[in-house]
Amino acid sequence: MSSVEVGTELPPLTVTLRREDLVRYAGASGDFNPIHWNDRMATSLGLPGVIAHGMLTMASAARVVTDWLDDPADLLEYGVRFTKPVIVPDDDKGATITFSAKVDKVADGTAEIDITALAGEEKVLGRARAVVRVS
Repeated sequence: MSSVEVGTELPPLTVTLRREDLVRYAGASGDFNPIHWNDRMATSLGLPGVIAHGMLTMASAARVVTDWLDDPADLLEYGVRFTKPVIVPDDDKGATITFSAKVDKVADGTAEIDITALAGEEKVLGRARAVVRVS
């Protein structure tokens, strides 16, 4: 990755999560918590409905950076703070999350990238930041 400057905007990424994606992720991750597939259980715990796994949302957000990098191995650090759950309705549309990212700092062969994740108008991740290797 060459000629990266502060303010560089990465191409946005839109991801749609449907209930079947949550089931697949549960199988892959071993996280079968019913809040990720059962409306009755989710609402009994005070949630507005079934929610996406936080780690699935986090992994989806990382893609806005790794899709932009020449080599995904140049992702050196990555972290997020979860601020709101992604509600996944039981329909064919699912939940759409739009990820955008912008270079905040460039120094010593690395760039710090701030990531924004919006499900509808709701910001679902706070302080989502990646550090990548740049040349």
